Amino acid sequence: MSHGIEFRNVTKRYGGPRAPLVVKGIDLVVPKGTLTTILGPSGCGKTTTLRMIAGLDAPTSGQILIDGQDVTALGPADRNVSMVFQSYALFPHMNVVQNVGYGLSVMGVGRDETARRARQAMDSVGLAGYEQRLPSELSGGQQQRVAVARALVLEPSVMLFDEPLSNLDARLRRSMREEIRALQQRLQLTVAYVTHDQAEALAVSDQIVVMDAGLIAQAGTPQQLYELPRSAFVAGFMGEAMLFSAQVLADGQVQLGPLLFSPRHAVTPGAVKVAVRPEAWRLAPAGATQATAPTGGLAGRVAKCAYLGSFLELTIDTELGSLFVVSPEVDRPWSVGEVLALHLGGHGVSVVAAA
Repeated sequence: MSHGIEFRNVTKRYGGPRAPLVVKGIDLVVPKGTLTTILGPSGCGKTTTLRMIAGLDAPTSGQILIDGQDVTALGPADRNVSMVFQSYALFPHMNVVQNVGYGLSVMGVGRDETARRARQAMDSVGLAGYEQRLPSELSGGQQQRVAVARALVLEPSVMLFDEPLSNLDARLRRSMREEIRALQQRLQLTVAYVTHDQAEALAVSDQIVVMDAGLIAQAGTPQQLYELPRSAFVAGFMGEAMLFSAQVLADGQVQLGPLLFSPRHAVTPGAVKVAVRPEAWRLAPAGATQATAPTGGLAGRVAKCAYLGSFLELTIDTELGSLFVVSPEVDRPWSVGEVLALHLGGHGVSVVAAA
């Protein structure tokens, strides 16, 4: 598969040569026609990386290629890249069709051609019939569609999204991320997408790149990053995994307190760290055994139990500490103080590092 975007040992610092690096020599590939989400905590370098793709910031060193062409020294206007900003940045005095066609008019495209292409872009995002409305007459979701249409109308090689859904409420955010993903797949766009929202990244991405302190901590498919994190940082960032000290035995099994489980990949015997996600725990009455947990499980006492409609959230005190557990078994309420047994399911448990 050809590369839509490629970084080769790219660094970035703001200020003089003694200023700290914000991006520390990263190699990154976004395959053509796919959507890659760059994810990470505040200050990790993800927005700087996006701005370097756009040409808004120049790298301190390294190369940036788009569709195989070295664009490192090119400005934003020469890269055939469009960006959708967090704020949408619509012109309040222009109606929708004028906002969408603004970039074409600046490029000198004729009025009739600009209007035709603007309406075509509006149709693609479900805005037909909204041509004469002002941004103030639109909902947040409609304004977001205008911003996407304005980027699409330029027919870019690459589209960039910088936290595009952060100004929307939860329900509209879910709807709009599905629309962006469907649009990207239908038009086979090459997209780099920055967010801090793990659920959003899992929902829209072909590839997720997790950044930490200016470096790429791990890159892979959503399933790979969630189920097979390579470090404690990635395990903790992609969800709410808790980290425990454990021991890999001579037979390859992992001993976590009284629990035994088989890791998904071969691990050298010795001390390790294990990440366990809240949904990995299986709950049973005290003394119950399961075929996958012949030891009888980890004893615990319920400290908190909250009903959230489709699942329960529990805090359970155990010899491993206080555990946060998510259970889909809403028909089985647990009382505070009740003693139970916890077992590990096959999903959501990873050996992430040597201790």
